[in-house]
Amino acid sequence: MSTHPFLPVAATVHAKINLYLAVGAERPDGYHDLTTVFQSVSARDEVSLNVAEQAAPGEDVVRGLSVDKRLPGEVPTHAGNLAWQAVRLVVQAYRDRHGPRLLPGVKIHIDKKIPVAGGMAGGSADAAAALVAADAWLAVAYGREPLGARGLYPLARQLGADVPFVLAGQTAFGTGRGDELVTMLTRGQFHWAVVTSPQGLSTPEVFQRLDAMRAAGDVECREPDTQPVAEALAAGDVECREPDTQPVAEALAAGDTEKLAGALHNDLQAAALSLRPELRKILRVGVSEGALAGLVSGSGPTCVFLCPDAHAADEVAQAVAADNPGTRGMAVTGPAPGAELVSATRAD
Repeated sequence: MSTHPFLPVAATVHAKINLYLAVGAERPDGYHDLTTVFQSVSARDEVSLNVAEQAAPGEDVVRGLSVDKRLPGEVPTHAGNLAWQAVRLVVQAYRDRHGPRLLPGVKIHIDKKIPVAGGMAGGSADAAAALVAADAWLAVAYGREPLGARGLYPLARQLGADVPFVLAGQTAFGTGRGDELVTMLTRGQFHWAVVTSPQGLSTPEVFQRLDAMRAAGDVECREPDTQPVAEALAAGDVECREPDTQPVAEALAAGDTEKLAGALHNDLQAAALSLRPELRKILRVGVSEGALAGLVSGSGPTCVFLCPDAHAADEVAQAVAADNPGTRGMAVTGPAPGAELVSATRAD
């Protein structure tokens, strides 16, 4: 096998949960305007790039993808995987900036611990890690400065609405498709119990069900004015908020777990529960076992429970999983960092 400077290289990335999610009406392009508060949590994947056979000029430099996963669910191992697409985008960005260069092929390996199809941005997280790893490798290969966060952000937006946030990590206020971000002040750590289900939920299907429920008058459609909120956050003002998000921002800034518990909200929860009624029992058991609050994470089916401390989070995770066969529970903390380089081996 051939070698190449800075290969293998790996990056780690964390899962996300939505502390607050308001969904607007469907737009002409099929997307929905979102108002959301994201938080990265300690469940994480690692994506590595390893040298493979030489790619001929014009060929895809990605020669394959493998996955080592500990949770149920299918992960694509072909060019449809977002991590594969991410490496392609970074290669093209370097070629556009610095010209063509003969590169070795690379094989992508994903060590997967983030739930699959669980509403925690697992696929988007792998894409973000692949962006960081490919940027580190190609900066050395080209002898240039890396693109860095600013250069990778537009590529992240091309890959998907959640990719920019998991690239940045921490806690952020998101608007648009959820990819227009402002970092939020957060004090201390928050403890979460995460309960995954053996069968995933399709994000498009959940949005479609929400649209259908709104059309039938089952749930209301709110169109929040996000501009004042974004401007206030950018100015570091935690007092000037749209009413729905003010309690979240104040609780995060104060590190107040009990106040945050009362402010958690997800417009998609009604649709997810309509598609998967058994999630109601999971939410009910979690709160009865000591969680301060529980909700469906994003489009689901993963449920998250805010807990007063690490011990309570572990107890809730174990109790809910034991009471609901087929589910798995784990305790995590947030906020967590964004995608970051974790290892690199330079060839002699």
